[in-house]
Amino acid sequence: MKALQFQRSIPRFAAARVAGALLPGRGAEVGPLRLTDIDPPGSPGPGWHRVRPLLSGICGSDLATVDAVSSSWFEPIVSFPFVPGHEIVGQLDDGARVVVEPVLACAARDIHPVCDACQVGETQSCEHIAHGHLRPGLQTGYCADTGGGWSVALVAHESQLHPVPDELSDEQAVMVEPAACAIHAANTPTIYPGDTVVVIGAGTIGLGVIAAVHALEPDAHVIATAKYAEQRALATRLGADEVVAPGGLIRAVRRRTGSMMTGNRLASGVGVVFDCVGSADSLAQALAVTRPQGEVVLVGMAGQTTVDLTPLWQREIRLSGAYAYGTEMIDRDGKPYDERRTFDLAFELVARADLGRLVGATYPLDRYREALAHAADAGRRGTVKVAFDLRGERERDRL
Repeated sequence: MKALQFQRSIPRFAAARVAGALLPGRGAEVGPLRLTDIDPPGSPGPGWHRVRPLLSGICGSDLATVDAVSSSWFEPIVSFPFVPGHEIVGQLDDGARVVVEPVLACAARDIHPVCDACQVGETQSCEHIAHGHLRPGLQTGYCADTGGGWSVALVAHESQLHPVPDELSDEQAVMVEPAACAIHAANTPTIYPGDTVVVIGAGTIGLGVIAAVHALEPDAHVIATAKYAEQRALATRLGADEVVAPGGLIRAVRRRTGSMMTGNRLASGVGVVFDCVGSADSLAQALAVTRPQGEVVLVGMAGQTTVDLTPLWQREIRLSGAYAYGTEMIDRDGKPYDERRTFDLAFELVARADLGRLVGATYPLDRYREALAHAADAGRRGTVKVAFDLRGERERDRL
């Protein structure tokens, strides 16, 4: 079957790193990613199903992998060769549409008893993503045994599958996984009515966090940063009260909070900042506008950065990470809701906020170099989400 496969090749890794440094996304031209014909992945055991992708998104972690700039931290929890792609809406053999929840936790790995995190539904913190009867892989799309969304077919465990309501389009459904990431991030800190919240970055995750914060606490005041006109417009539509250029963030927060300046940072600031960029500059900016005893939430994959963390100590700022999804306890007005699966909340958010409109371009697999170049330059080109469209591939590549 046709698939984009990522091989372990040190020379190609090196070439991708150089090419990606010159122009993001160019690692696809010289790196370990290749369009090839491979055997379909087999079923690892009972409860596994074949999934034929319809749409599969390209995210920031995919681009970091293609350009060989992802952290070496991932090496023990990835197995080669793997087929990327973890934002997936697909069809089962019976024609039912499903969204794949890609984390390969205890249930998928046939581990009994399950770890403490999986016991309480926090599958994003599973202890066994390198163990069990599957080869290592933190998610579908990074595991050699399961395949991934950038292909004609993959396999997924029944614990990973979520039925897609008929009223949701494929474009909406492919946004469920990134929406779940955004909801989990937005629910990491405690946000109260009237709080001012900052969201740095207006790519897929940043826009998702804006929509999630607005849904979870509509009375919060959201200040967002965005570089491009289309991002600014979408941020406003999804719930941001103010949208400024990155260079205008300190002024906007100072105007909102009345904080004094101390050097090039604020003496006070806001209580919660979401860094949805993950660079040294964005993290330094987040720390500069967070008040003492506030919280900075890193959303998505930050990678290797060098930044002065003195404010964490001197101002007692909390630095939190938000990875993937699991189970959320939504607390509003002091009244906790029942526990909800993050993906259930994500389906609701995608429908309510119409996040399918963020899918601005799709490509067939054989144009993967163009697709990845577009995704790496999406903001400047007026696009948010770029995805592979596999709906035509199935007719040309029958298994």
